[in-house]
Amino acid sequence: MNKSLIIGGAVLAIVLTTTIGSLIAKGRSTKGTIDNSTIDSIDLNKYQGRWFEIARFDHPFERNLELVVASYDINPDGTIKVTNSGFNAKTGRYKESIGRARTVKGKKGELEVTFFLNFWSPYKIMELAPDYSYVMIGSDSDKYLWILSRTPKLDDKTIQTLLDAATQRGYDTEKLIWVRQ
Repeated sequence: MNKSLIIGGAVLAIVLTTTIGSLIAKGRSTKGTIDNSTIDSIDLNKYQGRWFEIARFDHPFERNLELVVASYDINPDGTIKVTNSGFNAKTGRYKESIGRARTVKGKKGELEVTFFLNFWSPYKIMELAPDYSYVMIGSDSDKYLWILSRTPKLDDKTIQTLLDAATQRGYDTEKLIWVRQ
């Protein structure tokens, strides 16, 4: 085989690998630009129960959902049953997804959640009210953000506090969808 052809092929492979890697990285988060650090501790017994989704970033698995509720129940084995439900305003159908969560060793304010086989996603508890009345959740990516509450509505002062915290962390709060409850 021609030596220049081999070298040309190797160069092309390096360029393609670099380009594809760069495109994949751009498609992911701007991980270095957000602070998704978690709270120092969580009492899962207090955290379990029903939460109303107040706001979220748009993503396909919740698109068009209103009246969204998340329920967390501790299983006997220590994992957590996760039930997310909502009403799709576009189709007129109720949607429910059941998954599970588990704690992450060495990371007190972080869980992993799965709704499909064993594909686990980070669930980072970034802000939590001392009385467990509201929570702000993120992921490893700047593309996911949720605000949940024990009640269907949060007062304006609490919402502003959470928006300020999210902005300080580097999230674009203009992207939040305010969920009808």
